[in-house]
Amino acid sequence: MKQFATLFIIFCIGICKINAQTATVEENAVKLTITTLFDGMRTSDTTLIRKTFALKSIMQTIANNKEGKAVMRTESVDAFVKSIALPHPEKYDERIVFTKILIDGNLASVWTDYKFYIGEKFSHCGVNSFQLFKSEAGWKIIYIIDTRRKDNCN
Repeated sequence: MKQFATLFIIFCIGICKINAQTATVEENAVKLTITTLFDGMRTSDTTLIRKTFALKSIMQTIANNKEGKAVMRTESVDAFVKSIALPHPEKYDERIVFTKILIDGNLASVWTDYKFYIGEKFSHCGVNSFQLFKSEAGWKIIYIIDTRRKDNCN
């Protein structure tokens, strides 16, 4: 009976290691999609940016308007890509930190803190919440919502 228990424990440990390795591979693939988006922003590479999105993706922002009231704005991926394609002398540099990654099958939910710079000048900070879908072409962003603020940006 002791031998069976020992073999069972070894088997369970092996399964846990395999699951952890699979999770790490998927997490890295999800991270790659998101970092590719921001690499494309930094270099104004709209082809790279578009590669990260699924069709019919949604982009939203929560921020305060001029009166200080919270508002939510929706922007199309096409409008976002066009804004990046417009000539601008300074690079758009969103520096992110992966805070939480959750994956269940073909769905990933990712939370990142960020600080946004135009060139070397700080612009604003907040958090991004991404939803991604794993298609045959890999992980694609289907939804982004972010917050934007200028204070409490430690």
